[in-house]
Amino acid sequence: MSTEPHPVISPARHPSVVALVTLLLGGFITVFDLFVVNVAIPSIQTDLGAGFAEIGLIIAGYELAFGVLLIAGARLGDRHGRRRLFSLGMIGFALTSLLCGLAPDATSLIVARFLQGATGALLFPQIYALLRVMYDEAGRRRAFSVLGMSLGLAAIAGQVLGGLIVESDLFGLGWRVIFLVNLPICLAAALLIQTLTESHSFQAMRVDWAGIALATAGLLLLLLPLLEGPSNGWPFWTWASMAISVILLVAFLRWERGVARRGGDPAIDLRLFQNAGFSIGSLVVLLIYSTATSLFLCFALLVQSGLGLTPLEAGMVFAPASIGFVAASLVAPWLVSRIGDMGIVAGALTYAAGIGWLAGTASGLDSKADAFALVPPLILFGFGQGLSMTPLLNLVLGYVEERHAGMAAGFISTMQQVGGAFGVSIVGIFFMTILNRDAGEGMARFARYADAFSGAMIYNVAAILIASALICWIVRKRAI
Repeated sequence: MSTEPHPVISPARHPSVVALVTLLLGGFITVFDLFVVNVAIPSIQTDLGAGFAEIGLIIAGYELAFGVLLIAGARLGDRHGRRRLFSLGMIGFALTSLLCGLAPDATSLIVARFLQGATGALLFPQIYALLRVMYDEAGRRRAFSVLGMSLGLAAIAGQVLGGLIVESDLFGLGWRVIFLVNLPICLAAALLIQTLTESHSFQAMRVDWAGIALATAGLLLLLLPLLEGPSNGWPFWTWASMAISVILLVAFLRWERGVARRGGDPAIDLRLFQNAGFSIGSLVVLLIYSTATSLFLCFALLVQSGLGLTPLEAGMVFAPASIGFVAASLVAPWLVSRIGDMGIVAGALTYAAGIGWLAGTASGLDSKADAFALVPPLILFGFGQGLSMTPLLNLVLGYVEERHAGMAAGFISTMQQVGGAFGVSIVGIFFMTILNRDAGEGMARFARYADAFSGAMIYNVAAILIASALICWIVRKRAI
């Protein structure tokens, strides 16, 4: 991820199907656990007595840990062996999934989810690196195509299968099974680890632990008050926390500049941002990805806590959006090849239109029986999301020199996850403010949730429209 792979042992160019399946299992569970929590959130909230801030941290903590440690995970795999780190990551993911499933309260679950995201960051980069060294060029294209489809299926399964698991209440464990189900998957992958060929990089970069610690602390101290503030009336500690976070993030930037000046290996080389296309593109990735997880969370609360759908019904209603995303991901490369990078703008505007339509439809629902009226806007939402997200990463990374491609890809992956975490916190401010206000006015339960959902989606639409304008700017700048 951070460097071009240079394997110590020349791997077979025709690895077994079992080896590919092993890597796919690792990718599947990391994405599955990102999506499955959404349909279980209302059940977790009821069972653990968690407020919005706690459920926000349950989701955002996973994404934040996953995001900030991705580059470290890639470099550790380069230095110490990708198969070894994949194995350690799978074992860690199993153990932290067990902690999630046994969590006695919301705080314990938040900590376990943060640790789960960290172990996911150890294993996930190894999947891409191992696929690159296991296959020749033709096989690599096929393998990455299969990986993309499996990650898309993981997103769909997270919604539908997750809803079925929660509703089935296996062994009376309720939502806890969504985490415990990872144990047999991780065990199966662990038994198949020996089918993978070990590889290292002779040019592996060192891990900048001090920089990662500064960035993690700074982002956590910014995320926490944004989630806790709306429910607690923004006490002094929330403002103090945000002020300290700014100091730590500035210290992170100064540290990274110093590491590069001394000839070390910074977590992110700040010289990348001298390229305006990459700098603006990174902001676009942050904005676009900040809208996805936040919508999933608010939608789950809307249809389950507000409308009264069961977890399975909620998953079935949302599933067409995931199908639309997968279909659009297949169409997106063709569209960009036909009309150029402005096709990404068209996709983003379609994405925004789908969210706007969804918010408008939600505000007009009267009963549980009307829930499937949400399906058409969800399909448009998912289709627009796939048209914009899939080619966006290629556009942004296209501004980077090939020698910096690994580090840039790692940073953009981090922006995807950090964007998702902060989208939850920002949208949560709108959602909770409106929900609490409407409760004081005596509005009916579903009307309150519909109003809060529609109001919160204003941020999502605005973020996508700003991102669309920025994409137009960088595309036109490159064309000059």
